[in-house]
Formats: sequence, structure tokens, C-alpha cells
Amino acid sequence: MGDYAVVLVVLGLGVALVASGYGARRLLAPSDPTPAKRTTYESGVDPVGSGWMQGSVRYLVFAFLYVVFAVDAVYLFPWALVLRTDLGAASLAEMAIFIGVLVLGLGHAWRRGLLRWW
Repeated sequence: MGDYAVVLVVLGLGVALVASGYGARRLLAPSDPTPAKRTTYESGVDPVGSGWMQGSVRYLVFAFLYVVFAVDAVYLFPWALVLRTDLGAASLAEMAIFIGVLVLGLGHAWRRGLLRWW
């Protein structure tokens, strides 16, 4: 039970730290809410119209492509660092399959014209 007590004490100290931060901000920060301060701020431009606007799906495709290649980097860099040691043929085959799937995805995106910027 001693290990659980340590976890509970650390958890309690963490909650107390966050609560004290919120309390200090509440006591020390100036507060003067006015209607102008409560309006929506959109990059320095006054909000006009409704909150709904049709966005381009193209940005979503770029976000998905970024996530795919960020995950690729997360897997490839540690593997490349450990490559100096003997990983064996199985590890090399697994990484070849992984890179092959990514190349297929990149080829599909290229074929559909998703990588054009103009």
C-alpha cells in the first residue's frame, strides 16, 4: 500500500499546484469585462456574417499527407539509429514493407494530383 500512497501524494500535490495557480491568477489578474472584450476576435478582423463557412477539402488532404509522413519519420529515425547494430533480415523486410506501403500511398496521391500546389 505504500506505493499507492506515494502516487496519491504526488497526484494531490499536482492538483494543489494547479489549483493554487488558478487561485493566484484569480486574485492577482485584473478583470474588467466589457462588451468589446467579449466579442469574437478573428485575427484582427471584425467577425462578419454567420459562423458557418464552406472550407476547402484540399487542406484536409494536405493535413493527412503531413500526418502520414510525420508518422513515417517517427518510425524511420529510430530504426535508422539502431541500424548500426545487427537487426537481422526480418527487421529489414518489415521496414521494406512499411516503406512500400508509404510509397504506394504517395504514388496514389501523386496520380490523383493531390501534390500539385497550383
